[in-house]
Amino acid sequence: MYAATSLAILVVMGLSLVRAVLGPTAFDRVMAVNMFGTKTVLLIAVMGFLTGRPDFLDIAMVYALVNFLSTIAVLRFFERRCQDNDQRTEEQ
Repeated sequence: MYAATSLAILVVMGLSLVRAVLGPTAFDRVMAVNMFGTKTVLLIAVMGFLTGRPDFLDIAMVYALVNFLSTIAVLRFFERRCQDNDQRTEEQ
């Protein structure tokens, strides 16, 4: 049962990578990478349960925190870049 869960998570991770490559906007790409990171957290947790190593949950939690913070940082970068482009357009 858990092996099937791991396989399903891997399929969803593959689909999110496709969205990250083909996404029409930068926002779609960032959200796809965020989804890939979230599914990685799930996969680490399931693998920890399958192997009987509960310390994998600590690793998964740290990875979730890094994923969240990096997504916020990238979105702020894009937000400022868009604001700078809007200001340059208004000046011309």
